[in-house]
Amino acid sequence: MKLEREFYLRDGLTVARELIGKKLVHRSPEGLAAGIIVETEAYIGPEDAGSHAYKARRTKRTAIQYGPGGFAYVYRIYGLHSCMNVVAAPEERPEAILIRALEPVEGIELMTGRRGTEDITKLCKGPGNLCRAMAIGMEHYGMDLCGDELYIESVEGPEAEICTDKRINIDYAGEAADYPWRFLLRGSGYISASPKGWKVFR
Repeated sequence: MKLEREFYLRDGLTVARELIGKKLVHRSPEGLAAGIIVETEAYIGPEDAGSHAYKARRTKRTAIQYGPGGFAYVYRIYGLHSCMNVVAAPEERPEAILIRALEPVEGIELMTGRRGTEDITKLCKGPGNLCRAMAIGMEHYGMDLCGDELYIESVEGPEAEICTDKRINIDYAGEAADYPWRFLLRGSGYISASPKGWKVFR
């Protein structure tokens, strides 16, 4: 079942945690591709030195974060790789969740062609690889995740066991670099980087 707006209108930490085990789906002209979300990172607005919205830096790039939750915030790194974020929280609370890794479950042939590898564990490992495999780009900036092209579904089955770790590649963020705001599916072989220890979220 597709997640509804209410799911996204909560605080970013809750949304980041509960996205683990959900399924990201993209219906592109080439076909459908989908994967189970196994790794996320939360970025919690003006007080979070790791966030693009730190100190209320409202720019053309970050504008979508200031709207209601449930929209895609896509940006480029190094001018090459797209990264997909899920906007969370009500309007004027710029919180976003970076989708860092997926376990591919549908459209695997499409993904292998886009990525140039048949190693399924590497297809969506890391936000840039994930977007390339899923054909998510800057044209999806601001897309409504409650629509029919790019969206997230709940998945039937046992509740995901979730672990936490510090976020990756934000050493510039001072003490915020150590916040345990990276969420992972315990034991997954598809995450972008293994934590030092699988500390179960409580």
